[in-house]
Amino acid sequence: MIKPFLNENFLLQNSTAERLYHDFAKDLPIIDYHNHLPPDEIANDKQFSNITEIWLKGDHYKWRAMRANGIAEKYITGNASDEEKFIKWAETVPHTMRNPLYHWTHLELQRYFDINELLSPTTAQSIFKQTNKKLQSNSFSTIGLLKKMKVEVVCTTDHPTDSLIFHKMHADSGSELKMLPTFRPDKLVDIGNPDFLSFLLKLEQLIDKEISTFEDLMSALENRINFFQEHGCQLADHGLTQLYDVNFEEANLDSILQKRKTSSLLPFEIQAFQMASLHHLAKVYHSYNWTMQFHLGAIRNNNNRLLTLVGADVGCDSIGDFEQAKGLSAFLNRLDAENKLTKTILYNLNPRDNEVFATMAGNFNDGSIKGKIQWGSAWWFLDQKDGMEKQLNALSNLGLLSRFIGMLTDSRSFLSFPRHEYFRRILCNLIGKDVHNGELPNDINWLGELVEHICYKNANQYFNF
Repeated sequence: MIKPFLNENFLLQNSTAERLYHDFAKDLPIIDYHNHLPPDEIANDKQFSNITEIWLKGDHYKWRAMRANGIAEKYITGNASDEEKFIKWAETVPHTMRNPLYHWTHLELQRYFDINELLSPTTAQSIFKQTNKKLQSNSFSTIGLLKKMKVEVVCTTDHPTDSLIFHKMHADSGSELKMLPTFRPDKLVDIGNPDFLSFLLKLEQLIDKEISTFEDLMSALENRINFFQEHGCQLADHGLTQLYDVNFEEANLDSILQKRKTSSLLPFEIQAFQMASLHHLAKVYHSYNWTMQFHLGAIRNNNNRLLTLVGADVGCDSIGDFEQAKGLSAFLNRLDAENKLTKTILYNLNPRDNEVFATMAGNFNDGSIKGKIQWGSAWWFLDQKDGMEKQLNALSNLGLLSRFIGMLTDSRSFLSFPRHEYFRRILCNLIGKDVHNGELPNDINWLGELVEHICYKNANQYFNF
């Protein structure tokens, strides 16, 4: 018997999986502790003019698919009208079958707009009109959309020089939704980054002081950490290629900083400065009881033509094959030896590193907090059905699945929150299959509690927002 596409038991392959999802996971709230939502659009409770603006603008997942489908850049990031861009996306959708975009697209049409039609060139005009009409309703503002998905907390990603004015505006509004900043100082940690000097200048202007030594830079960043703390921040995040096992104490960090202002640096100088900066900041995070996140393994902006034409973060990033274990171990071990290792979440982008990251997290738990060092959810290219299943299986084999803090969107779109549902269905199906195979006991209440914790309660306790 062929199952209907995307019905109420989508991805749920047996009765136990169905019960776990519908009775325990489906109606739980969402804590989205890492995303790239624009804070101003939440603070101003933005109303979107059409489906293209909210759904296609800034979504590099869709842009990659459209380019692969032979769509000209004019209809992706160019000057075509919003309706033309949507039509081209509708032309692409039927060709995304077996890519997670096919599932996400239709989940989002169903959950937000109650549209059960498949998006295609035939239905494009009708769906464009239906969605645009609904987007004019007050319930489809940014706050309304988040409320519809039962989102309790969103943690945005913010540079140290950000004013956080929109976080304050939102906090003062009395909204039940919590929007908290996340401190992401990568542009001032990776001294080899082309943007380092421009961001250093921004920081100098903000503190009204020249930064000429390593201590000056760390002091300025500590000042910003305190500012972020005052605005409710509880997390830091670093998106880097890798961590390095280098003895940064042997490096003259002041000289490296001065040299960067006038010339290029040697690889060791870049690595030593990065690791010295991270070590210092990690100890500050510990003093504030923040959670530290590391997203490791991306090779970014591979296409110089599109980088020049459109800019960064436009769908030209890939999985990198960097060495991860040695540098990550040295970094965490040093902090642990000093009793300065705060709560930490590790994310890998290369699936070959799944077991490396799962076992690395287990090395540094100290019994003080349940799941203190987390191996994070399947990230970016891996946050699809196969990637999530592999992450859940590796974590189950090498750690404690029961203490996992679950899913996040890592998205710039307000229509991405059904990804939490996608994860929850995959999790429930995985456990349901084990029960039907006789690999787990048929204790529905205990298994239901397990599901509730992974989908919501663990994150709620871990962050204590």
